Amino acid sequence: MRVISQRPAGGRCALYADYAEVLATHLAARTEVVFSTRRDAHGAGFPSLLMNGQAVQPADGVILMPADLCARLTALGVDDAILDRLADALDAPLERMLAGA
Repeated sequence: MRVISQRPAGGRCALYADYAEVLATHLAARTEVVFSTRRDAHGAGFPSLLMNGQAVQPADGVILMPADLCARLTALGVDDAILDRLADALDAPLERMLAGA
């Protein structure tokens, strides 16, 4: 899993890095954050979160939500029981961002 972020990370870049941490914890996945000056949301620039080399696309076209990540993981064959726990854990970083913390 790779997060493409601007430096300093803020907003969606920070959220996607937090999502990656949650995914790493629950899936024992290797994650990395790379910094870029290229703006290309949900592509090859920031802010992006890539799984298996492909950028996860937000359903609303703007911001990745936990459901977007879970849909991608379902397509990759992740077990439903794991996805249930993961969905709850992914809500925490989103709530922190929305609260401005």
